[in-house]
Amino acid sequence: MTGLPDALAGLRSARRAPADFDAFWRDTLDSAAHPLDPVFAEVPSALTAATVYDTSFAGSRGHRIAAWLIVPRPVVPRPAPAADQDAPAPVPCVVQFLGYGEGRGAPLDWLLWPAVGRAVLVVDTRGQGGANLRPGDTPDPVGATHPQVPGFVTRGVLDPAGYYYRDAYVDAVRAVDTALAHPAVDPGRIVVSGCSQGGLLALAAAALHERVAAALVESPFLCDVTDAARLPDRQPYRELLRFCQFHPQHVGRVLDTLAYFDGVALAERATCPALFSLAMRDQVCSPASVATTYNHYAGPKRIGVWPFAGHAEPNGYQRRAEVDFVAGVLGDRPGAHAAPSGAAPVS
Repeated sequence: MTGLPDALAGLRSARRAPADFDAFWRDTLDSAAHPLDPVFAEVPSALTAATVYDTSFAGSRGHRIAAWLIVPRPVVPRPAPAADQDAPAPVPCVVQFLGYGEGRGAPLDWLLWPAVGRAVLVVDTRGQGGANLRPGDTPDPVGATHPQVPGFVTRGVLDPAGYYYRDAYVDAVRAVDTALAHPAVDPGRIVVSGCSQGGLLALAAAALHERVAAALVESPFLCDVTDAARLPDRQPYRELLRFCQFHPQHVGRVLDTLAYFDGVALAERATCPALFSLAMRDQVCSPASVATTYNHYAGPKRIGVWPFAGHAEPNGYQRRAEVDFVAGVLGDRPGAHAAPSGAAPVS
């Protein structure tokens, strides 16, 4: 199967991560080492093959982050009783991060992974909800420290220590800890997954948490952000463009801040196996930015290239490729799924 088109195969970022990038994130995570305090409250559900837990945990600054944990039945807590050797073992868990503006929605929205025998932890992004008709349940108590364009991308963007995504990345790391804390989850088989903003958060978790076994990174946002003038005039990049338009004196500070959160720098530090997805007609997260991030990824990697897909468009073939990729990494591979003509789901 083919890989990246020749025009994308050799792309590399013109920017290196700040010299103190690793120290910044080490200090950030050290300062966030408060008790996780996970809560898993089983809720009534019409699902007959899965158990649903209304979940929350202490994210960045101790703020409560909401999630759903959906576990396929039957699963027993680890370890299984010695007298019952046939008891089912704990299952792998996919930690699912969300696209820009999405909330965790309803459990019925997230049944792919339980249907193939994996638990899924669907994690709210602080302050967001409503996109794709999926409400969220997590406020963001942190106030703005300077005038901003409406949205989240410019919140605190003049200082890395106060930037919105600093909290969001910490929340992502602690979401992995939350999955690890549930007795029905196999702690050696944690996968992170997401599209667009969710792909960025999956990259952050893969780079900053040593116990992630695999990453599914689809059309990641905020990658290779080195020149504000080259950003697409589409949401959510439009928020950055408008901020730079109204505050041109701060463009340098904006780019300096974003360097600590750029997906390329995260990719250089992530070593777990990863499956990327690239949509060639994506007008939000450009194919070039996704390819550049993929080219910098430090771990074993594969990519699905979709010549006719746009940003975050439903793609059943990609979902099948993800199911097979996860099975291969975790050692319980099912039969491979065929690719449609003209698509390269893995390479």
